[in-house]
Amino acid sequence: MFKNYFSAGYSAKTAYRNLKRNKSYALINTLGLAVGISACLLIFLVVQYENSFDDFHPKKNNIYRVSSEFNDADGISYTDGVGFPVANGIRIDFPQIKEVASIDREGGQITIQNNKGQINKFQEDNFYYAEPSFFSMFNFGWLAGDPKTSLNDPNNVVLTQATAEKYFPDAAHGNWKEVIGKTIQYDNKDLYTVTGILKNIPKNSDFPLSVVVPYSALEHTKRKSNLDDWVSTFSDAYTFVVLPENLPVATFNTQLKAFAKKHKPAEAATDSYIAQPLTEIHFDERFGNYNHHTFSHSLINALMLIGIFLIIIACVNFINLATAQAVNRSKEVGVRKVLGSSRRQLAFQFLGETTLIVIIAIILAVLIAGAVLPFLNGLLETQITIGILENASVIIFLIVVTIFVTLLAGLYPAIILSGFNPITALKTKFNYKMAGGVSLRRGLVILQFAIAQILIIGMIIMISQMDLFKNKSLGFDKAGIINVPLKNDSVNLAKADYVRNELLNNKDILNVSFSYGSPSDNNNWSSDFRFDHSTNLSKFNANLKWADAGYFKTYDLQFLAGHAYSTSDTVREFVVNETLLKKLGITDPQKAIGKQINFWDGEKVANIVGVIKDFNSYSLRDPISPVVLSSWKEVYRTINIKIKPGTEKAVLPYIEKVWTNAFPDNVYSYKFLDQKIENFYKQEEQLSQLYKIFAAIAIFISCLGLYGLVSFMANQRTKEMGIRKVLGASVKNIVFMLSKEFTILIFIAFAVAAPVAYFIMNKWLQNYTYKVSLGFSVFFLAILISVIVAWLTVGHRAIKAARANPVKSLRSE
Repeated sequence: MFKNYFSAGYSAKTAYRNLKRNKSYALINTLGLAVGISACLLIFLVVQYENSFDDFHPKKNNIYRVSSEFNDADGISYTDGVGFPVANGIRIDFPQIKEVASIDREGGQITIQNNKGQINKFQEDNFYYAEPSFFSMFNFGWLAGDPKTSLNDPNNVVLTQATAEKYFPDAAHGNWKEVIGKTIQYDNKDLYTVTGILKNIPKNSDFPLSVVVPYSALEHTKRKSNLDDWVSTFSDAYTFVVLPENLPVATFNTQLKAFAKKHKPAEAATDSYIAQPLTEIHFDERFGNYNHHTFSHSLINALMLIGIFLIIIACVNFINLATAQAVNRSKEVGVRKVLGSSRRQLAFQFLGETTLIVIIAIILAVLIAGAVLPFLNGLLETQITIGILENASVIIFLIVVTIFVTLLAGLYPAIILSGFNPITALKTKFNYKMAGGVSLRRGLVILQFAIAQILIIGMIIMISQMDLFKNKSLGFDKAGIINVPLKNDSVNLAKADYVRNELLNNKDILNVSFSYGSPSDNNNWSSDFRFDHSTNLSKFNANLKWADAGYFKTYDLQFLAGHAYSTSDTVREFVVNETLLKKLGITDPQKAIGKQINFWDGEKVANIVGVIKDFNSYSLRDPISPVVLSSWKEVYRTINIKIKPGTEKAVLPYIEKVWTNAFPDNVYSYKFLDQKIENFYKQEEQLSQLYKIFAAIAIFISCLGLYGLVSFMANQRTKEMGIRKVLGASVKNIVFMLSKEFTILIFIAFAVAAPVAYFIMNKWLQNYTYKVSLGFSVFFLAILISVIVAWLTVGHRAIKAARANPVKSLRSE
């Protein structure tokens, strides 16, 4: 007997025969587990990928980014960048810090002349100025050049492999040495010689480097005037330090406050600096990074919890079906016990069957995950691979899941099945109520559907929130607006009137305006100011929108008082919004007309001539900010073009033609404003899609188990249904009999899920200033979906059982 039950080959063969004999039971359990495990595996891969960002730098635990902290009337806010002189200030004031590095990002045009004299132009959004110390601090691989010397000269440039392949065709064949010494031109003026080639930056890095030139080259740009400016903060100007072991970050942060007070002028006394660990840059939503993408720890925890929930739902299926299936195996257990099998031996046999199902499910899960991964990568814009052979953590994960699921799903059924009394099992006709406890199975079904309904409610709320983002009025007209980036040098800006007139010659182009940016934009300019000849600075910053006088008509901004400022190339008049007046304590917009605003100690001074209705200048996560608008042609870098709806195909080629005639040396690109605004909520859209998938999986697994249980109950109650039909019960009565218990359980599950989902989603919605309300309709829709799906699941099987010929069922008994 010992040999029979503990021989691996025999045990596997016995398990295989039992599963083969109960094919539908095995199929439902295997499929349920496979789908649940594959979803859990995909979540594991996403979490592993997000946690791996910039994890490959050897000094990662000691690298900190010095960021900016602002204290004003609205509380504490943060910006990832600092002023340009901060790095040198740290070198002088903190001699114990041996490694300091600065890096700044810009966007512009790259011009390449190939060997045949042909000119190629590229728009490059990842153009960086970096100190050589940056590459000694961070571990980015080099294919050619020397990180210590390649950025020593202001006219040097380093390219990544992918960028080199794009700019120089020879590089595609691996001829890196031939690329060294080539010349590129930036923004039609600055020439740089290639002195190094970087390996492609890993996708799991928040430093999407493409082109890197020496930090000293900033001396020859418009940034030169800001290099000694301690007041201005630039969000893309980063300063990194490597803290020595004897300098705790808490001590350094305290010292940074004193450092800020020392260098910043009195009017910026409340501003400070804070050291942010490199290991937190990808996760801390208060700041930002060059990828404009953070993935918070709370979001990672939520995904892991969903993965655990899906595994639990799949295991609940197994437990329910295995204990119900015990009815058919009671005599088998009785016979084996009479022949000498112990309870322990039987438990091991049933655990062996579970292990076999789980192993098959694991194999199927890996195949399913592999098939779904390309879709997931497309949705999340990642490059995740399963990589079982290269990724040891995936193997460990699958082993842990195998053990966890085997014990969770198999232990209780093994105890129940092996615990039958042999005499009772052989003498008595077992039924489904005697096997494993009806109350437990009901509780497990409630648990399943409670989890599924939490995910459904979350999905509905996320979809509703996304609809709010897409449809809510932002306070300006975004329809049919095309934004065309413009290099704001004097030559280009001198052609502004010509370009405007040429564009307006097209009857399908309604308005044209030049500005720094659009009303809602990622790139924002803000500053404090003095109001109405006050000697004190405002206790809040205003969002500055530099735009020509046509901006108001282009975006249909509505005036509450006064009028638009007159056409001018410089600051002569201001227009402000309602929120700015509210923060100043002015309730009547008319009273603001004629009041003076003074920026930067008299550099930009003018009177208010108009007050407009509020509009959202940031995303809908944030409240409406105080806004000041004025004309300042020198900083314009966007052409705003409003076109008639439905004329895109005809108008876009015309705009490009006008651009090419006006700016033959510049790359043409454009973006529709509504698409740009949608990008504000890209992560929410991605998570909404994930929630849909996970909610569908939870419902699928739950309904799979529900179908199995109803099928089993129908088989067990065949004689009862036959008698009921003979006594006059209709098909409707039989279907209701089989379905009413599960319907009641789903409502009980909803009573559990609703408050939990309300708490979780209400907390999630607190991240947004504008949010949907958690009304009755959300929860009604969730329970309606659950009931309909459950009835569709059991309905077919219940109707089939109810329509069976009662004569056959009674005769077979």
